[in-house]
Amino acid sequence: MDTNDIQKKIESLELEMISTDFWNDKLHAQEVLKELRDLKDKKEGSSAFDRGGALLSILSGAGGDDAEDFSAMLLRMYMKYFEKKGWSVSLIHENKNDNGGYRNISIEVIGQGVYCALKRESGVHRLVRLSPFNSKQKRNTSFSLVEIVPKIVHGQLPEIKDADIKVEFSKSGGPGGQNVNKRETAVRATHTATGITVHVTSERSQEQNKQKAIELVKGKLFAKAEAEKKSLEESMQIAKTTDIEWGNQIRNYVLHPYKLVKDLRTGVETGDADSVLERGELDEFIEAQQKL
Repeated sequence: MDTNDIQKKIESLELEMISTDFWNDKLHAQEVLKELRDLKDKKEGSSAFDRGGALLSILSGAGGDDAEDFSAMLLRMYMKYFEKKGWSVSLIHENKNDNGGYRNISIEVIGQGVYCALKRESGVHRLVRLSPFNSKQKRNTSFSLVEIVPKIVHGQLPEIKDADIKVEFSKSGGPGGQNVNKRETAVRATHTATGITVHVTSERSQEQNKQKAIELVKGKLFAKAEAEKKSLEESMQIAKTTDIEWGNQIRNYVLHPYKLVKDLRTGVETGDADSVLERGELDEFIEAQQKL
Protein backbone atom coordinates (compact mmCIF):
# COMPACT_ATOMS: atom_id res chain seq x y z
CA MET A 1 0.00 0.00 0.00
CA ASP A 2 1.63 3.24 -1.15
CA THR A 3 1.20 6.69 0.44
CA ASN A 4 -1.79 7.60 -1.72
CA ASP A 5 -3.59 4.36 -0.88
CA ILE A 6 -2.89 4.88 2.82
CA GLN A 7 -4.30 8.42 2.68
CA LYS A 8 -7.43 7.23 0.85
CA LYS A 9 -7.99 4.53 3.46
CA ILE A 10 -7.51 7.04 6.28
CA GLU A 11 -10.09 9.35 4.74
CA SER A 12 -12.49 6.43 4.31
CA LEU A 13 -12.19 5.41 7.95
CA GLU A 14 -12.54 8.98 9.19
CA LEU A 15 -15.70 9.31 7.09
CA GLU A 16 -17.04 6.12 8.65
CA MET A 17 -16.35 7.48 12.14
CA ILE A 18 -18.65 10.50 11.70
CA SER A 19 -21.60 8.21 11.03
CA THR A 20 -24.32 8.56 13.70
CA ASP A 21 -24.37 4.80 14.37
CA PHE A 22 -20.59 4.32 14.42
CA TRP A 23 -20.43 3.63 18.18
CA ASN A 24 -23.37 1.21 18.18
CA ASP A 25 -20.94 -1.65 17.57
CA LYS A 26 -18.19 -0.88 20.08
CA LEU A 27 -15.99 -3.81 19.07
CA HIS A 28 -16.01 -2.73 15.43
CA ALA A 29 -15.41 0.88 16.45
CA GLN A 30 -12.32 -0.12 18.41
CA GLU A 31 -11.00 -2.09 15.45
CA VAL A 32 -11.51 0.92 13.17
CA LEU A 33 -9.70 3.21 15.62
CA LYS A 34 -6.75 0.80 15.82
CA GLU A 35 -6.56 0.49 12.04
CA LEU A 36 -6.71 4.26 11.67
CA ARG A 37 -3.94 4.74 14.22
CA ASP A 38 -1.73 2.14 12.51
CA LEU A 39 -2.30 3.70 9.09
CA LYS A 40 -1.35 7.14 10.40
CA ASP A 41 1.79 5.60 11.89
CA LYS A 42 2.69 4.14 8.50
CA LYS A 43 2.06 7.44 6.78
CA GLU A 44 4.25 9.31 9.26
CA GLY A 45 6.98 6.63 9.21
CA SER A 46 6.48 5.82 12.95
CA SER A 47 6.62 2.25 14.31
CA ALA A 48 3.46 0.91 15.97
CA PHE A 49 5.75 -0.41 18.69
CA ASP A 50 7.09 3.06 19.56
CA ARG A 51 4.12 3.83 21.79
CA GLY A 52 4.55 0.71 23.93
CA GLY A 53 6.97 -0.83 26.38
CA ALA A 54 10.37 -2.41 25.87
CA LEU A 55 12.61 -5.20 27.06
CA LEU A 56 16.06 -4.00 28.14
CA SER A 57 19.03 -6.33 28.49
CA ILE A 58 22.55 -5.50 29.65
CA LEU A 59 25.37 -7.92 28.86
CA SER A 60 28.91 -7.54 30.19
CA GLY A 61 31.77 -7.68 27.72
CA ALA A 62 35.51 -7.23 27.94
CA GLY A 63 36.68 -6.16 31.39
CA GLY A 64 35.88 -8.98 33.85
CA ASP A 65 34.69 -7.74 37.26
CA ASP A 66 34.92 -4.16 36.07
CA ALA A 67 32.60 -4.81 33.13
CA GLU A 68 30.10 -6.61 35.35
CA ASP A 69 30.22 -3.72 37.82
CA PHE A 70 29.74 -1.32 34.88
CA SER A 71 26.61 -3.27 33.90
CA ALA A 72 25.27 -2.67 37.41
CA MET A 73 26.08 1.05 37.04
CA LEU A 74 24.21 1.18 33.74
CA LEU A 75 21.23 -0.58 35.29
CA ARG A 76 21.17 1.95 38.14
CA MET A 77 21.41 4.81 35.63
CA TYR A 78 18.46 3.53 33.62
CA MET A 79 16.39 2.80 36.74
CA LYS A 80 16.81 6.42 37.87
CA TYR A 81 15.73 7.59 34.41
CA PHE A 82 12.68 5.28 34.44
CA GLU A 83 11.69 6.51 37.90
CA LYS A 84 11.65 10.12 36.70
CA LYS A 85 9.57 9.13 33.68
CA GLY A 86 7.05 7.29 35.85
CA TRP A 87 7.67 3.98 34.07
CA SER A 88 7.34 0.65 35.86
CA VAL A 89 9.93 -2.13 35.76
CA SER A 90 9.82 -5.89 36.33
CA LEU A 91 12.70 -8.36 36.35
CA ILE A 92 12.84 -11.02 33.65
CA HIS A 93 16.19 -12.68 34.35
CA GLU A 94 19.46 -11.87 36.10
CA ASN A 95 22.90 -13.43 36.43
CA LYS A 96 24.82 -11.67 39.21
CA ASN A 97 28.40 -12.13 40.35
CA ASP A 98 29.65 -12.24 43.95
CA ASN A 99 30.46 -8.51 43.93
CA GLY A 100 26.97 -7.29 43.07
CA GLY A 101 27.73 -6.85 39.38
CA TYR A 102 25.83 -8.42 36.50
CA ARG A 103 27.07 -10.83 33.88
CA ASN A 104 23.71 -10.17 32.26
CA ILE A 105 20.28 -8.92 33.25
CA SER A 106 16.97 -8.44 31.43
CA ILE A 107 14.06 -6.28 32.58
CA GLU A 108 10.69 -5.27 31.19
CA VAL A 109 9.92 -1.54 31.11
CA ILE A 110 6.27 -0.51 30.87
CA GLY A 111 5.02 2.97 30.02
CA GLN A 112 3.86 5.24 27.22
CA GLY A 113 6.51 5.69 24.51
CA VAL A 114 9.16 3.59 26.24
CA TYR A 115 10.45 1.84 23.11
CA CYS A 116 10.53 5.08 21.13
CA ALA A 117 12.69 6.71 23.81
CA LEU A 118 15.03 3.80 24.45
CA LYS A 119 15.56 2.03 21.12
CA ARG A 120 18.67 4.04 20.20
CA GLU A 121 20.29 3.22 23.54
CA SER A 122 21.08 -0.16 21.99
CA GLY A 123 24.79 -0.66 21.47
CA VAL A 124 28.12 -0.95 23.26
CA HIS A 125 28.79 1.41 26.18
CA ARG A 126 32.39 2.06 27.35
CA LEU A 127 33.63 3.01 30.83
CA VAL A 128 37.08 4.40 31.70
CA ARG A 129 37.99 4.72 35.39
CA LEU A 130 40.39 3.72 38.16
CA SER A 131 39.50 0.09 38.82
CA PRO A 132 38.13 -0.65 42.32
CA PHE A 133 39.03 -4.29 41.71
CA ASN A 134 42.75 -3.64 41.13
CA SER A 135 44.98 -3.20 44.19
CA LYS A 136 47.25 -0.89 42.18
CA GLN A 137 44.20 1.16 41.10
CA LYS A 138 45.26 1.24 37.50
CA ARG A 139 43.05 2.87 34.90
CA ASN A 140 40.71 0.31 33.41
CA THR A 141 38.49 0.24 30.33
CA SER A 142 35.42 -1.98 30.35
CA PHE A 143 32.46 -2.57 28.07
CA SER A 144 28.80 -3.56 28.34
CA LEU A 145 26.18 -4.08 25.67
CA VAL A 146 22.71 -2.57 26.04
CA GLU A 147 20.03 -4.29 23.98
CA ILE A 148 16.52 -2.85 23.56
CA VAL A 149 13.66 -4.74 21.92
CA PRO A 150 9.99 -3.74 21.74
CA LYS A 151 7.38 -5.22 24.01
CA ILE A 152 5.32 -7.36 21.65
CA VAL A 153 1.58 -7.41 22.28
CA HIS A 154 -0.40 -10.43 21.12
CA GLY A 155 -1.48 -9.98 17.52
CA GLN A 156 1.14 -7.37 16.58
CA LEU A 157 3.32 -9.92 14.78
CA PRO A 158 2.55 -13.23 13.06
CA GLU A 159 2.56 -16.21 15.38
CA ILE A 160 5.81 -18.17 15.48
CA LYS A 161 5.32 -21.84 14.65
CA ASP A 162 6.00 -24.25 17.51
CA ALA A 163 8.46 -26.08 15.30
CA ASP A 164 10.55 -22.89 14.99
CA ILE A 165 11.08 -22.57 18.75
CA LYS A 166 13.11 -24.92 20.92
CA VAL A 167 11.91 -24.66 24.53
CA GLU A 168 13.92 -26.07 27.43
CA PHE A 169 12.97 -26.10 31.11
CA SER A 170 15.17 -26.03 34.20
CA LYS A 171 14.98 -25.27 37.91
CA SER A 172 14.99 -21.61 38.87
CA GLY A 173 17.82 -20.56 41.15
CA GLY A 174 18.24 -17.88 43.77
CA PRO A 175 15.89 -16.63 46.52
CA GLY A 176 12.16 -16.99 46.36
CA GLY A 177 11.01 -19.72 48.75
CA GLN A 178 11.27 -23.48 49.04
CA ASN A 179 9.41 -24.25 45.84
CA VAL A 180 11.78 -22.25 43.63
CA ASN A 181 14.49 -24.88 43.40
CA LYS A 182 12.13 -27.89 43.30
CA ARG A 183 10.07 -27.03 40.22
CA GLU A 184 11.35 -26.60 36.68
CA THR A 185 9.89 -23.13 36.09
CA ALA A 186 12.85 -21.51 34.32
CA VAL A 187 12.49 -21.40 30.54
CA ARG A 188 15.11 -21.14 27.81
CA ALA A 189 13.65 -20.47 24.33
CA THR A 190 15.70 -20.58 21.13
CA HIS A 191 14.59 -19.51 17.65
CA THR A 192 16.21 -22.29 15.64
CA ALA A 193 16.56 -20.36 12.38
CA THR A 194 18.47 -17.40 13.85
CA GLY A 195 19.91 -18.81 17.08
CA ILE A 196 18.28 -16.02 19.11
CA THR A 197 17.98 -17.29 22.69
CA VAL A 198 16.27 -15.92 25.80
CA HIS A 199 16.19 -17.13 29.40
CA VAL A 200 13.23 -16.22 31.66
CA THR A 201 12.93 -16.97 35.37
CA SER A 202 10.80 -14.09 36.64
CA GLU A 203 7.37 -15.74 36.77
CA ARG A 204 6.21 -18.42 39.20
CA SER A 205 4.76 -20.82 36.66
CA GLN A 206 6.40 -22.62 33.78
CA GLU A 207 3.67 -21.53 31.36
CA GLN A 208 4.01 -17.85 32.29
CA ASN A 209 7.76 -18.00 31.77
CA LYS A 210 7.25 -19.78 28.45
CA GLN A 211 4.89 -17.06 27.20
CA LYS A 212 7.25 -14.32 28.39
CA ALA A 213 10.15 -16.05 26.60
CA ILE A 214 8.19 -16.25 23.34
CA GLU A 215 7.31 -12.54 23.61
CA LEU A 216 10.99 -11.73 24.08
CA VAL A 217 12.01 -13.90 21.11
CA LYS A 218 9.44 -12.06 18.96
CA GLY A 219 10.82 -8.72 20.06
CA LYS A 220 14.36 -9.76 19.21
CA LEU A 221 13.24 -11.03 15.80
CA PHE A 222 11.53 -7.72 15.11
CA ALA A 223 14.62 -5.77 16.17
CA LYS A 224 16.84 -7.99 14.03
CA ALA A 225 14.65 -7.30 11.00
CA GLU A 226 14.82 -3.56 11.75
CA ALA A 227 18.60 -3.73 12.05
CA GLU A 228 18.84 -5.31 8.62
CA LYS A 229 16.95 -2.33 7.14
CA LYS A 230 18.82 0.47 8.88
CA SER A 231 22.37 1.58 9.45
CA LEU A 232 24.05 0.49 12.66
CA GLU A 233 23.84 4.05 14.01
CA GLU A 234 20.04 3.97 13.79
CA SER A 235 19.30 0.43 14.83
CA MET A 236 19.85 -1.91 17.71
CA GLN A 237 22.89 -4.14 17.70
CA ILE A 238 22.40 -7.86 18.27
CA ALA A 239 24.59 -9.37 20.98
CA LYS A 240 25.27 -12.44 18.86
CA THR A 241 26.91 -10.43 16.07
CA THR A 242 28.35 -7.51 18.03
CA ASP A 243 31.74 -7.65 19.76
CA ILE A 244 31.38 -5.94 23.13
CA GLU A 245 34.73 -4.22 22.94
CA TRP A 246 36.77 -1.25 21.69
CA GLY A 247 35.72 0.30 18.41
CA ASN A 248 32.03 -0.61 18.65
CA GLN A 249 30.93 1.74 21.43
CA ILE A 250 28.15 4.28 20.98
CA ARG A 251 28.83 6.19 24.22
CA ASN A 252 31.85 6.76 26.44
CA TYR A 253 31.70 7.31 30.20
CA VAL A 254 35.07 8.66 31.40
CA LEU A 255 35.68 9.02 35.15
CA HIS A 256 39.51 9.30 35.07
CA PRO A 257 41.69 11.32 34.50
CA TYR A 258 38.77 13.69 33.84
CA LYS A 259 34.99 13.31 33.82
CA LEU A 260 33.08 13.21 30.57
CA VAL A 261 30.10 11.38 29.08
CA LYS A 262 29.99 11.62 25.28
CA ASP A 263 27.69 10.06 22.70
CA LEU A 264 29.75 9.25 19.62
CA ARG A 265 26.76 9.38 17.25
CA THR A 266 25.28 12.75 18.16
CA GLY A 267 28.27 14.49 19.71
CA VAL A 268 26.27 15.36 22.83
CA GLU A 269 28.53 15.46 25.87
CA THR A 270 28.65 16.59 29.49
CA GLY A 271 31.37 16.92 32.09
CA ASP A 272 28.87 16.12 34.84
CA ALA A 273 29.26 12.34 34.64
CA ASP A 274 27.69 11.87 38.07
CA SER A 275 24.40 13.40 36.91
CA VAL A 276 24.23 10.81 34.14
CA LEU A 277 25.40 7.66 35.94
CA GLU A 278 24.07 8.39 39.43
CA ARG A 279 20.91 10.37 38.69
CA GLY A 280 19.91 9.09 35.25
CA GLU A 281 20.02 12.48 33.52
CA LEU A 282 19.64 11.08 30.00
CA ASP A 283 17.10 13.43 28.42
CA GLU A 284 19.64 15.46 26.45
CA PHE A 285 21.22 12.31 25.00
CA ILE A 286 17.93 10.63 24.14
CA GLU A 287 16.38 13.75 22.60
CA ALA A 288 19.44 14.19 20.36
CA GLN A 289 19.20 10.56 19.22
CA GLN A 290 15.58 11.03 18.20
CA LYS A 291 16.62 13.80 15.79
CA LEU A 292 18.99 11.54 13.86
